[in-house]
Amino acid sequence: MPADTTPMMRQYIQMKEAHPDCILFFRLGDFYEMFNEDARLVSRELELTLTSRDRGKPEEERTPMCGVPYHSADAYIARLIARGYKVAICEQMEDPATAKGLVDRDIIRIITPGTVIASSMLEEGRNNFICSIYRDSAGAAAAFCDISTGEMTVTAFSGPETMDHLRNELGRYAPREAVLSDGAYSDGDLLEFLTQRLECRCENGGEARFRPDVAGPACKKQFQTGLDAVEGQVRAVQAVGGLLSYLYETQKTDLSHISALNYYTAGQFMELDLTARRNLELTETLRTKEKKGSLLWVLDRTRTAMGRRLIRGWLERPLLSPVQIGKRLGAVEALVNDPIAREEIILCLREITDLERLIGRIVYGTAGGRDLVALAAGLGKLPALRELLAPLPSPLLQSLREELDDLAELRDLIGRGIDDDPPFSVREGGFIRPGYDAEVDRLRDIMVNGKDMVAAIETREKERTGIKSLKVGFNKVFGYYIEVSKSYYDQVPDTYIRKQTLVNCERYITQELKDMEHTILSAQDRITALEYELFCAIREKAAGQVGAVQRSAAAAAQVDVLTSFAAVAADGGYCRPEVDLSGTVEIREGRHPVVEKMLKNSLFVPNDTYMDGGEHTVAIITGPNMAGKSTYMRQVALIVLMAQMGSFVPARYARIGVVDRVFTRIGASDDLSAGQSTFMVEMTEVAELLKNATSRSLLILDEIGRGTSTYDGMSIARAVLEYCADKKRLGAKTLFATHYHEITVLEGQIPGVRNYNIAAKKKKDDILFLRKIVPGGADQSYGIEVAKLAGVPERVIRRARAILEELERSGAPDRAQTPEGGTDGGNGQLSMLDLGAAEAADRLRRTDLNTLTPIEAMNLLYELKQKL
Repeated sequence: MPADTTPMMRQYIQMKEAHPDCILFFRLGDFYEMFNEDARLVSRELELTLTSRDRGKPEEERTPMCGVPYHSADAYIARLIARGYKVAICEQMEDPATAKGLVDRDIIRIITPGTVIASSMLEEGRNNFICSIYRDSAGAAAAFCDISTGEMTVTAFSGPETMDHLRNELGRYAPREAVLSDGAYSDGDLLEFLTQRLECRCENGGEARFRPDVAGPACKKQFQTGLDAVEGQVRAVQAVGGLLSYLYETQKTDLSHISALNYYTAGQFMELDLTARRNLELTETLRTKEKKGSLLWVLDRTRTAMGRRLIRGWLERPLLSPVQIGKRLGAVEALVNDPIAREEIILCLREITDLERLIGRIVYGTAGGRDLVALAAGLGKLPALRELLAPLPSPLLQSLREELDDLAELRDLIGRGIDDDPPFSVREGGFIRPGYDAEVDRLRDIMVNGKDMVAAIETREKERTGIKSLKVGFNKVFGYYIEVSKSYYDQVPDTYIRKQTLVNCERYITQELKDMEHTILSAQDRITALEYELFCAIREKAAGQVGAVQRSAAAAAQVDVLTSFAAVAADGGYCRPEVDLSGTVEIREGRHPVVEKMLKNSLFVPNDTYMDGGEHTVAIITGPNMAGKSTYMRQVALIVLMAQMGSFVPARYARIGVVDRVFTRIGASDDLSAGQSTFMVEMTEVAELLKNATSRSLLILDEIGRGTSTYDGMSIARAVLEYCADKKRLGAKTLFATHYHEITVLEGQIPGVRNYNIAAKKKKDDILFLRKIVPGGADQSYGIEVAKLAGVPERVIRRARAILEELERSGAPDRAQTPEGGTDGGNGQLSMLDLGAAEAADRLRRTDLNTLTPIEAMNLLYELKQKL
């Protein structure tokens, strides 16, 4: 450090050296200043003017700096956080006006992407999670926390599928920031998944903060409930302890609102991987990444911020327990059957504020007067909500009703203490309600009625002394004074103290006058400080009710989501599904919830579905492109998900045997950034699917094998289908859409396989898709008709028809001779006829004709004919 560095810059440099990975917001008066590299970075990122401190130095030696006003810093910090930076707030710890020498400063908080608390930096209807991951050679655990609401959950895994489960949970919560143990940070695949797939900021937390002897006591000190569930779950405790350590280190404030620990296991929720969530468009669409067009868009009619966050959580975590699902469905049914009560509840919910985040800011110490007023207003609506829920015949709704505590005493305190429309800042006074504190009223009266006090003293002194010309004046040199003309000098009391002699008069002061002067002049400062003290006392009392507020908020959020489900069901004509452990999925007249809502000028064509673990395990679905195969398969998956969320479903009747996982292989796209082709991405997803699926899973497979040659693709598709249908290997309920019509021969050959196709009607050269699923395989692909519908030029369509007619007449593709005298399809791939002949020849070679019985010979002949 140069010898001529100022004390203030030395202070800054020391702070920066202690937090080298942070942008340091250094408070100087009314600004947060940044210097050196931080200044260059921030000026570039936020497009701020870069200045410098010269102190007589040449240009190249000057200190770069830039700053932002402290009262509007949140907006600038939010932009830096969104870009993945950490910001350390260095605040003045004493009043610069009274400080002797250098103002004492300290880091009061480190803001990171996962620890944002300010409402301006948060999306209202979405949680903002930070997570910690502990991993060793035998297993892993992950803890997730939203510090804005106080929610803390943890789960742990062990065994060969640990990393698959871990990635699925990370995809479910989509954390903004992750703190990793050494074992987790050294896993390159995990790090890439977090940073590339989830766009999550990763922090190497080291091993010390995850040690059991550190993590265990931290958990016991922090949590009031939930510790019993993690007893013996060492990795889970280590993950939670590591996260707490990081939060203590960065937040440097009270975290008492994080008081309940929720430990869950893999058997509580349906597990969905990132591919399934993306393909089924649960929360956002594949193309635009927008909410509109997703399942969440259909189901979300919530009226509170808490409800909007919770419905997203329910959608990401469908239940596996028919009992728990039944409780939700019972509540939805009660609300569907009472439309008047439902509408009144909706109107009431509209008035409930974001109690979760309000109490979080109150405990945090960052809440202002407006936050307290909003808390009281939200709590004030709970009595009405309790009353509306009282007559509804649902055990779950009645249980939630009991959780709604309006905290009348706290509301009364806030109502008596805080003005209805307080100013934004709590440091400038003017927000304590009149009548709440006598001293505040007196000081406020002094400020308003200071002139009257002066006039009262003047009148009283005239009467007491008999000096008719006496008057009270004020100047900046002496302050308040009593002026007496020369003719009355002999009547001046001994208690007056001479201060100034003028030509025609004398000026005096008295103790009473000086006291009044001090009172008037210091009233503003005193009332500001006193109002802040009173506000902090009210805020502390509110913070003491954090548990009750959180319980009420959670109950209101659940009522909001259940009411949203009911409103969607009533408007959409949905039915209550029967949910059990039968393993059967039976849907009558099912509809796709999103497509149905998007249709403007036509009706959605409903379809039936029946799948079980027996004769209807695998459904092979054939039919032309654009006919609706993918829509139908997604529809089945979404109806299952909705049922296990506790929602009614778009069907006339539905019976859903609980599904443990939904897997999808839909569409194909190159992952060029990872150096993977379409086919490699497809096969990777298929491998994950077959490795992790169980007999209770639902598989949605669309066009398996189309990313490679015909021969290879059909072989892979058939092998995958056989594996799915085989009850000894998998036996999972599978919807299998394909263009390989040859695969339809598996019906009758493999138990549990059934053929279906999308009905289409052809009129001359046009085609009409009927959107109806019917038994049997498709008779043709209608490829040219689909091309015409897609807008391919008529000249190309005519040529395609001519080529098709030629091929059909010859019975084989027109093939050119190869140099060796053989034939080649022109692209090095076997045609379907080549494939059939090759398979038939291979089958004949492997068959010993001498051992065949007559019936076996007939079957072989039938099989060979099918192949050809």
